[in-house]
Amino acid sequence: MINSVGQSIGNAIGATSLRESGKTRAAAPTGSVPASAAADVASPAARMAAEGAPVDMDKIAAIKSAIASGNYPVNADAIAERMLELDLPQK
Repeated sequence: MINSVGQSIGNAIGATSLRESGKTRAAAPTGSVPASAAADVASPAARMAAEGAPVDMDKIAAIKSAIASGNYPVNADAIAERMLELDLPQK
């Protein structure tokens, strides 16, 4: 589970870095359909997924600043509960 959290954070940081630099990730191969044809028929949801989630850079800067100054509140119970929800199968 810790590995998956680390990978998710790494992916999010990588995507944020790419958006900040104005670059995009290369699209994964789509099989037998040429990339240009796949782009023409891509749904809005597929385009949004490829671009990544919108990022509020002002909010990120505020959180980074709060963490650096030691003023970012951490609710360990809420974090632990959410981690368990993600890791345990639903009943």
